[in-house]
Amino acid sequence: MGWNSWDCYGTTVTEAEVLANARFMAEHLLPHGWDTIVIDADWSDPGARAHGYNDDATLVIDGFGRLQPDPGRFPSSAGGAGFAPLAAQLHAMGLKLGLHVMRGIPRVAVAANTPVEGTDAAAADIADDTNVCEWNPHYAGLDHRHPAAAAYYASCVAQYAEWGVDFIKADDMLWPYQAADIEAYSAAVAAADRDIALSLSPGRDLSAAHLDHLRRHATMWRVCDDVWDRWQDVVPNFARLARWAPVAGPEGWPDADMLPLGRIGIRAERGEPRDDLLTPAERRSLVTLWVMARSPLMIGGDLPSSEPATVDLFTNGDVLEVLRSSRGNRELLREGDLVIWGAESDAARWAAVFSLADEPTDLVLDTRALGLGPAPSEVIDVWSGVPVPVEPVRVQSDAARGVAPGSSALRIALAAHGCVLLRSAS
Repeated sequence: MGWNSWDCYGTTVTEAEVLANARFMAEHLLPHGWDTIVIDADWSDPGARAHGYNDDATLVIDGFGRLQPDPGRFPSSAGGAGFAPLAAQLHAMGLKLGLHVMRGIPRVAVAANTPVEGTDAAAADIADDTNVCEWNPHYAGLDHRHPAAAAYYASCVAQYAEWGVDFIKADDMLWPYQAADIEAYSAAVAAADRDIALSLSPGRDLSAAHLDHLRRHATMWRVCDDVWDRWQDVVPNFARLARWAPVAGPEGWPDADMLPLGRIGIRAERGEPRDDLLTPAERRSLVTLWVMARSPLMIGGDLPSSEPATVDLFTNGDVLEVLRSSRGNRELLREGDLVIWGAESDAARWAAVFSLADEPTDLVLDTRALGLGPAPSEVIDVWSGVPVPVEPVRVQSDAARGVAPGSSALRIALAAHGCVLLRSAS
């Protein structure tokens, strides 16, 4: 649970902006479990710009070809300090520091043919220009037939650990699936003198055939491409998470991508500065789906300038309890525009009812179909904390809607693209 700079600042985030979000998180969100601040792509590019990547970026590197923070944007990194001073500030707040990295080796390192630390090889010996990233031009691939390729990753991760990094988002790993890079990077993380969580991206077309490999080598992995603040970006994740949620757990966490909520687009890859374009109902549906699927949660909006109503979505303890304590999280029903999810714990049962319809919808639902039992004594709307009336069904009109007489039913009104999250005693 954390914040990532991509949706609001793209490749251009500064140390001051990172610290502003960290202070906000420490004050308002840390008590609810949010504790990780992630600096996304191109933190080493002095010429980073909004809306894309520079073709010939002069990334800052050290004598071993390893990325270093741009001291213009991250002044505390001057003099070779790297991210250690920034990590120390975050740790003092009770927070963790995360960094985005790319698969491969910087082209500026290959051009300079920098030595690979601890080996007799140099950057040009391990570079592979036949396997490069489709969207970021700054990196050559690595030839893992050469043992120094793994040594390069180990050298980079050892430096991140020395800085105090707690989380690494390794990009261009899953599409196409880069098994050799994943294994080498995982080994580097395992060998580091610090516990580091490893996140793999992006998950376009990711197959569950890789599940065992992913569990062995990563903390979490994306199951989709980037999700932005458009309902059409959210809808495909209903099907993806229905496939992946049943395997989420301590062995590894399928990741539905960032929450593109709040003030985004400030200097981002996509769009102009804006409050996210989702409706209040769509925002709640997005958060509810991610929580019911037990996806990692990374807020994409700039926290200090986001609307309080959006920030409130991240501080509802009863909603976050689903993320922390539920099991058996699964899709129960998908019929037309109606999607129902269920989960349970020793103390509670939860049901999330989603409408994908473009118009408001009124529903009468059997509590058994919701996984809440045949006659729950009380059902709570988790977002509001308000009880939802449970009615015995006696009339034929409700029977015609799939609720048998003698059962218990809930009458639910949903906004367009809206949802309700329900809880009953287990």
